[in-house]
Amino acid sequence: MMDALERFAPLPLQESYDNAGLQVGLTEAEISGVLLCLDVTEAIVDEAVGKGCNLIVAHHPLIFRKLAHIGGGNYVERAVMKAIKNDVAIVAAHTNLDNAEGGVNFKMAEKIGLQGLSSLQGPVVDGKWSGIVGELPEPMAAETFINLLKRQFGVASLRANELLERPIRRVALCGGSGSFMLGDAIRAKADAFVTGEMSYHEFFGHEQQIQICVIGHYESEQFTTEILRDIIVKEYPELPVTIAETCTNPILYL
Repeated sequence: MMDALERFAPLPLQESYDNAGLQVGLTEAEISGVLLCLDVTEAIVDEAVGKGCNLIVAHHPLIFRKLAHIGGGNYVERAVMKAIKNDVAIVAAHTNLDNAEGGVNFKMAEKIGLQGLSSLQGPVVDGKWSGIVGELPEPMAAETFINLLKRQFGVASLRANELLERPIRRVALCGGSGSFMLGDAIRAKADAFVTGEMSYHEFFGHEQQIQICVIGHYESEQFTTEILRDIIVKEYPELPVTIAETCTNPILYL
């Protein structure tokens, strides 16, 4: 099964700071079932055990930074301990899936209905699609576009700069922490830029230049599980594959 993930999102596509791939467990273990999620928490491991799944495939790596020891001092250590105790393997497909053709950004574009997709950084280098740009089927007012995002990504509210007074047709996007691609979106002459996270000061200076829409990190990547499901089911149709019911978003909107 690792081969299927590797073919779709090769590990060399991951960024230098990342830690995608096998996190916990043995690659030769026979798979009883697969649980798909965005983040691995203790509750996710419990759900996997309860559903008879001995493999968790996540988007975000559970082990991202070096673990000096494993003693249950934080949620990462506790999740690792619980997974090992229950013989549950953990695999992550992170920035390699972000950068893959057909990956996270393409799924976002699908939800919005973008057409004619191309790379935000011009010609694709080393197979990396760090951000993409495409066009809506029809131009729409900024408020209408924002309502489309809220509906498609299930958010009650999002962060935006001053509403654009011209119609939005060309849309750039980058899932997760994609603020670093705002300049690329502007150079690509996008009317709007959609991402998961941006800092306060990055909103300044773009009034009536581009519509910034920040929908939340979890919200922008929540459909990653659909990508993972399709990859696995295509090559292993008999393997039980389940999208986790546990919501791992740590941010509440009150």
